[in-house]
Amino acid sequence: MVQERINKANKEALNRILSAQPTLVGIGKAQEVIPGMSKNTILHAGPPINWDDMSGPLKGAVIGGLIYEDLASNEEDAIALAESGEITFDPCHHNNTVGPMAGVVTASMPVWIVKNKTFGNYGYCTLNEGLGKVLRYGAYSLEVIDRLKWMEKTLAPVLKAALELSGEIDLKTMIAQVVQMGDEGHNRNKAGTSLLIRELAPHIVKTDFSDDDKANVLKFMHGNDHFFLNLTMPACKCTLDPAANIKYSTIVYCMARNGTEFGIRVSGLGDKWFTAPAEIIDGLFFPGYTSADANPDIGDSVITETTGIGGFAMAGAPAIVQFVGGTPQDAINYSTKMFEITETENNTYKIPALNFRGTATGIDIRKVVETGILPIINTGIAHKDPGVGQVGAGLVRPPMKCFEDALEAYVISLEEEGLV
Repeated sequence: MVQERINKANKEALNRILSAQPTLVGIGKAQEVIPGMSKNTILHAGPPINWDDMSGPLKGAVIGGLIYEDLASNEEDAIALAESGEITFDPCHHNNTVGPMAGVVTASMPVWIVKNKTFGNYGYCTLNEGLGKVLRYGAYSLEVIDRLKWMEKTLAPVLKAALELSGEIDLKTMIAQVVQMGDEGHNRNKAGTSLLIRELAPHIVKTDFSDDDKANVLKFMHGNDHFFLNLTMPACKCTLDPAANIKYSTIVYCMARNGTEFGIRVSGLGDKWFTAPAEIIDGLFFPGYTSADANPDIGDSVITETTGIGGFAMAGAPAIVQFVGGTPQDAINYSTKMFEITETENNTYKIPALNFRGTATGIDIRKVVETGILPIINTGIAHKDPGVGQVGAGLVRPPMKCFEDALEAYVISLEEEGLV
């Protein structure tokens, strides 16, 4: 009886995930397109958190966001404002949004607008700044703010005009292509960025902007291999959101981290977060840095793994190990191991190295706890102190406690109904 209800609920969740059609439909200003966004709102990655408990990189990104919005003129003023209670901090995930690393989204930032054509829901994400000293890693120097202003005043308007000429872009088909071209959709985005440039370049040159502006936009995209990441993320976000709140489902529809805690949300348990302290990433560090400099796991980009790409698709992206560590065989092993904790194979995202087997999709909390196998995540490493930026990249797993607590809550919910 109970098993039948669980199977039916999980089948419905998986059908919603697999039938999603994430489509890029435009670019807009955060305050104008994200419901509930205001000038004094700062969205952040991961589960809810207050200023006092924020990690160094998240605090650094908040400081930079307040300076960028001209709500503060310097670090001291920004900290005072953040502590004042006048700023509303809210998870990106509570607002149909995802943010890489610190995940900070402020009112004036341009965001990609991605629509799930099957269910009509939206996903939003900022534009990717590149690697190194960037806001999403907690850096907030003048060069960081100047880059953000250029992205707002030049990059976004040029891309928006190009999109108006090109029309909507089917991201599901594009992600399926990139997975077969050596990307995994999280930390390797060379193919995805290249395909996006191919799609938009003919329309960028037809816009009315100056030749210098158009050339600088194309150079920026070409020089930023991670540019496509900020499209895979909202594509995955709007893919998974319809799978939320399906009674009796044990499927995980959200994983996220804020640099202090790792959190998951489970379909049959509604919007409740199950959290535990975030782990330290095992990886490769830039020269001059070690694990002692690393902040615990941070960012919403793990939405890719939750969907079935990212670390789950590393078998199709053997070159990723040069960035996160390990060997090509390790990448294959990681991907195949994920089939043991998921409910199905993806019907669109397929891996050539696994004889075009679909990626492991539909993380089931029961299987995670039963097998002791945790989802594999590849990710960047932020410095633990605000203002520094990225110091490496590597592999990490969620805390088992998140899944154990979720399963316990799930069993209690069944007991309250008299089903067990």
